[in-house]
Amino acid sequence: MRRSEFDRAVADEFGARANAVVTDLFLSKIGGRTAAEAIAAGVDPREVWLALCEELDVPAERRYGVGRLEPRRR
Repeated sequence: MRRSEFDRAVADEFGARANAVVTDLFLSKIGGRTAAEAIAAGVDPREVWLALCEELDVPAERRYGVGRLEPRRR
């Protein structure tokens, strides 16, 4: 997962509270850091995304493959 995909996934899932989720919520799965701190420290965005999903009880069907843009049609 690229950082841009992470950002889209967070925005799509958490809407107006996305920024607070990324900067204020401490996640035990990634060392007690916030998502923003973990990404800044080099943790893979996919790992951070899955930690957020687990912490906030995001259903499994909304965890995988999110954040990707639809393929361009030629």
